[in-house]
Amino acid sequence: MNAVYEPWSAARCTEIIASHSHVEGGVIVILHAIQDAFGYVPEPAVPMIAEARNLSRAEIHGVFTFYHDFRHEPAGKHVLKICRAEACQAAGGDALAARAEQKLGVKLGNTTADDRVTLEPIYCLGLCATAPSAMLDGRLVGRLDEKRMDALVAEAQR
Repeated sequence: MNAVYEPWSAARCTEIIASHSHVEGGVIVILHAIQDAFGYVPEPAVPMIAEARNLSRAEIHGVFTFYHDFRHEPAGKHVLKICRAEACQAAGGDALAARAEQKLGVKLGNTTADDRVTLEPIYCLGLCATAPSAMLDGRLVGRLDEKRMDALVAEAQR
């Protein structure tokens, strides 16, 4: 992953929104494009999307908050997502999530002080048969145990 993002620019955001004007009901597409460009969806983008789509800010906020992948702040250099769905919990995921939190010194949903790792919950990676599972920078990892979780955390800290 290690993406390099553009600095926030209202002009660039306007370009992104305009480039998706042909997509019917494209709020999700626009939010993804903005996050792909800037690494997050800055708060000033919400009223810009609302105006362009003739929707209320509340409607845009509703879409933003419904989907867990959207952020209001930039993520760390690496993103470690730990599955919190029932199958992973039943296979020991709670203890592994706590272990990752302890090793990184942050709770789920936060970024380390050095901006190196963002630790996020995710609600099903579709790897129930290989639970517990996680994703590091888009790479799926199943059959986690303490040793494999420690290795993922160490990799993310590099």
